[in-house]
Amino acid sequence: VIPPPVIHIESYSEDSISFSLKMTTNIKVSGYVVNIYWTFDSHRQEKRTLVIEGEKSIQKVANLTAHTPYEISAWAKTELGDSPLSFVHVVTSGTRPVSPSLKAKAINQTAVECSWTGPRNVVYGIFYATSFLELYRNPHNSTTSAHNATVLVQRDEQYLFLV
Repeated sequence: VIPPPVIHIESYSEDSISFSLKMTTNIKVSGYVVNIYWTFDSHRQEKRTLVIEGEKSIQKVANLTAHTPYEISAWAKTELGDSPLSFVHVVTSGTRPVSPSLKAKAINQTAVECSWTGPRNVVYGIFYATSFLELYRNPHNSTTSAHNATVLVQRDEQYLFLV
């Protein structure tokens, strides 16, 4: 039986998490697959996937958001097959940034100008869809470090926007 890997949180800060991965077995490990999940504004779950080569590993994941819960899951790729999943949860330190204040204005039937307030030198995600379900499950999206973006949409549809 292949055991799940051990995920140990080494440290965390406002914008990063460092963790180690190891196996408690003599089975040869070729690498790990790690998923990091977090949720924005209770509407949109995000995921970042890391594919890590080698038996032992310490990883640092950066560009995270302060005071945000993250779930890290991992499984090992071994000579006998994939291991079961293991999970850890951690909340980054600091104060979570204030949500941006979004304004969306139709330019014409297929373009919407979105603008918002918020801190400088960060990356913003613009998510949009024609229903709350689509906004949660599979929205259109783009990213920018600016405080505005023009979004192209389908004509004769109503859209919901989230930044």
